[in-house]
Amino acid sequence: MSYNHADSDFELWYEEEQTAAPQGSGCLSGFVIPPAMVLLVGLLLAFFSSTLTLPAGNVSASSTPFQAEAASGLGADVPNSGLAPFFTPEVQHWGSRIRNWAAQTGLDPNLIATVMQIESCGDPRAKSSAGAMGLFQVMPYHFYATDDPYDPDTNAQRGLAYLRRSLDSAGGDARLALAGYNGGIGMIPRPQSLWAAETLRYVRYGGPIYEDARQGAATSTTLDQWFGSYGAGLCRQARQRLGIP
Repeated sequence: MSYNHADSDFELWYEEEQTAAPQGSGCLSGFVIPPAMVLLVGLLLAFFSSTLTLPAGNVSASSTPFQAEAASGLGADVPNSGLAPFFTPEVQHWGSRIRNWAAQTGLDPNLIATVMQIESCGDPRAKSSAGAMGLFQVMPYHFYATDDPYDPDTNAQRGLAYLRRSLDSAGGDARLALAGYNGGIGMIPRPQSLWAAETLRYVRYGGPIYEDARQGAATSTTLDQWFGSYGAGLCRQARQRLGIP
């Protein structure tokens, strides 16, 4: 992300009905058994009511905003498959975290991996000359004062929230979403001829890499080209940082 722009409680209740026991002469066969049945049914209803749980979409007061976003149903379309095998080892290192972030944001894990690949190659301490920080190269003004920009989960929360907004603004078009992530969401409706050279380059690599991953390809010529032209040094730094042989 190397652009410059500013950017229920759920109440569960049930209604108890009070049924008056019939009055009679005290004959066991005629009057005692029916009240006993009423009592038994009432006890069963009370038992089952006490075991009811909140719906899966409910968010407790202790949930974080990131968890709340996941519980709202955004993650329902996230594929269960893993990452494409052609992402570099430095990005594969974050595989389980990427799948968790995908579930929390409703983003395809391979789209997340594509952005991480190009932005930092998995280096959690990466920093650009423009001041972008961390795994997803998030600009400083996207963080709260109490945030640690280099904490992987915090960096993902801020960066992927913007990627989610970009994808929504692009109507689900991943290529346009990548342009918005790099150049700012305001870039999306503009003619491609007005895009910055950096954004054009970002999309030229990111779009095909993600499409290869989405199609289940075992290799990506575009990723190899990106690595040869731009990624080798970035990934070497990430590999050293992560302690990958």
